Amino acid sequence: MAKSADDRSLSELVTGLVGDISSLFRKEINLAKTEASEKMAHALTGIEAFAAGLVLAICAIGVLLAALVNGLTAFLVARGMMEPSASALSSVVVGLIVALIAWGLVSRGLAALRGNNLKLERTSASLQQDAKIVKDRT
Repeated sequence: MAKSADDRSLSELVTGLVGDISSLFRKEINLAKTEASEKMAHALTGIEAFAAGLVLAICAIGVLLAALVNGLTAFLVARGMMEPSASALSSVVVGLIVALIAWGLVSRGLAALRGNNLKLERTSASLQQDAKIVKDRT
């Protein structure tokens, strides 16, 4: 049968408190590890989107500048524009479109990496609650 709080000596109370605090911190560390793993998985998703955006931007620049600039240049020349002017205008138009697509993908990836998405909220709340309990016991 367990002793009541009144029957235990001071050394037993301190030993019990130290054991409880040690156990509590081990559990908090495990919670922090678990929560950090979840946050890292979320961050990796953002990094993947960011990387995909960069790869597509590079590919788009190569392919679109080669094909679309030539096509738009031919279209503008057929409409009466001089070839050097048509080529320059085509390059600017296609470059802006590719840049906007790349910006959208990179922005999406960076949004997933914002600081608020990486906070360990549950661990922080649990630690605050544990600190209050320890303070109340001492």
